[in-house]
Amino acid sequence: MIDDDQELCELLGSWLAAEGFTLTSVHDGPAGLEAARTGSFGAIVLDMMLPGMNGLEVLRALRQSCNTPLLMLSARGEPVDRILGLELGADDYLAKPCDPRELVARLRALLRRAMPVADEQLLQVGDLRLDGNSLMVWQNDELLPLTQTEVLILRELLERPGQLIDRQNLSRQALGKPLGPHDRSLDMHMSNLRRKLGPHEDGRARIQSIRGRGYLYS
Repeated sequence: MIDDDQELCELLGSWLAAEGFTLTSVHDGPAGLEAARTGSFGAIVLDMMLPGMNGLEVLRALRQSCNTPLLMLSARGEPVDRILGLELGADDYLAKPCDPRELVARLRALLRRAMPVADEQLLQVGDLRLDGNSLMVWQNDELLPLTQTEVLILRELLERPGQLIDRQNLSRQALGKPLGPHDRSLDMHMSNLRRKLGPHEDGRARIQSIRGRGYLYS
């Protein structure tokens, strides 16, 4: 957990310990970035407002080399902050003050989605190859810098290429939650995924959006 509120870290650490988690706390941006890069963690909880580097700066630097599931936790709950966090690669977002039970539920969902599926086969569609166990994706022989959530979205699409996948079903399977009436998280993750994949060699879009219905991989 990268958060400068030490009292909150202690409180959440006690709560998470009772739920079976082990929490490591770091209290400024540069130290948090270094710990996240060099340590081995199941998930990262990142505050928006930090000394040294703010949370968005940490997230931007972190996503260049790390795809550990990440939840942003911040008192700044404005939609623009959530959108920025998701654009930069956050997997989920929770505004302060939060119910510790909801934080536990969100973390469990992130970790559950990151767990490998036993004996899952490699998915190969065109020039894309997805390993469901390691949650890694290659385009030809180049490893793509996708987040966990982006890989899970892509896996759902590649499992049924050419078939329309309903937005709600895609959100439940890949994000672990239903979409609310004003929830743009799936759209932001999809935008990031499209940008990283790029178009087909002939210029066609890889992921098509059917307005109001869902998405398909073409």
